[in-house]
Amino acid sequence: MNKYIIVYLLIVFLSSSCSKRNITPVTTENKIYNTNLGIGPVPISLGKRYTKHFDRYTKVNTPNGGTIHIVAQNKITDEQIIRCKGVLKHFLENYNGSLYGNNKDAIANKMSDNGAVLVLLNGKDDGKNRVNVPGQPLFQEEIQVEGTSWYINQNYNHRDATFEEILHLVHDYGIGVDGSNSNSGAAPEFQKMIRKAQQNALDKKIWGESAPDWIKELSKENSLSQEYLAAVIDSYYGLWGAWRESLSCSMWGIYKAKTREDIAVADPMGAELMDNKFFHPYLTYNARIDSSFTGTFTILFDKNIPYSHHSRYLKDLTLLGSSNTGVRLNGFDNTIKGNRGKNTVFFRGKMSEYTVSKSDNGTCIVSDNIANRDGRNTLTDVEILKFTDTEVTL
Repeated sequence: MNKYIIVYLLIVFLSSSCSKRNITPVTTENKIYNTNLGIGPVPISLGKRYTKHFDRYTKVNTPNGGTIHIVAQNKITDEQIIRCKGVLKHFLENYNGSLYGNNKDAIANKMSDNGAVLVLLNGKDDGKNRVNVPGQPLFQEEIQVEGTSWYINQNYNHRDATFEEILHLVHDYGIGVDGSNSNSGAAPEFQKMIRKAQQNALDKKIWGESAPDWIKELSKENSLSQEYLAAVIDSYYGLWGAWRESLSCSMWGIYKAKTREDIAVADPMGAELMDNKFFHPYLTYNARIDSSFTGTFTILFDKNIPYSHHSRYLKDLTLLGSSNTGVRLNGFDNTIKGNRGKNTVFFRGKMSEYTVSKSDNGTCIVSDNIANRDGRNTLTDVEILKFTDTEVTL
């Protein structure tokens, strides 16, 4: 059979398969791109250095008509790309009423003006991947996806560095860093506050005491404030809560706070940075729970479930795949979208303590009438509501 006919039939077959999964494929040189997720080929306009080494692309548009680019190598999964895009958008999501984050348009615009590119690279940061292009690197083995075994088990042999590296991108290209080797930023007053907290943490041995050579290196690069802020953020969002090597430290012992509660005690100036200044107290992106996950995914903190140190700050979930999956709620107003299996949402009270309403479009809203418990939950494609005294089939 003619090889061009074979390629054509393969594309037709894959396109049919994708349509059954609600995916709109686009083919370029026989590669299929998931355009429903906003993933496509690397644009030629980025130049040969990117088109040569990267096979997929997505972006975040900025209010001034600009773009923050995300490029990915061939071993990065689509779900890793979307998770990174979600974290980036999370950092740029307006935080209404906050001191420096009430309107982040200027931050996003400055990132575009400064040429911000998030570079997703194969493998790990061990020097073997020698692709060197302008941008903020983030490696395959640093990008967890909610619901994968790596995320569930919180394996620190290759920890989740997604938040740290994407924060560096926002800090370096948007917020701005005072001093040498830096771009102009849009939030110099916030940077002054970050710098002051960083200097205090260094002086009082809250951060960096166990890594003096690294601190000297950071000082020469003028990247002390970026690395300090990343340590605070990772602890604030629970990424080190399951680390077993220390009861009170994070970042391999470099930062003397492990959880949000620890920051308030050990590093009050770091806590002040997190208090209604720029960063949301919860994660604003929609977490796509990997199709490999089975059982009940919890966003309610449970000290016996390692990943819940981190998932406790999620509020919006999309379940992928076809496994029968449950969700245990936290106190935020959550949005839960089910998958092709039978999905159950668990509530912490009796049915009589909730208000349940259904809409014509199949959405169910369940509001907890008890304050500070399960919140208001918007559910789509969920089949069962499980209360402590009964369950309801939708």
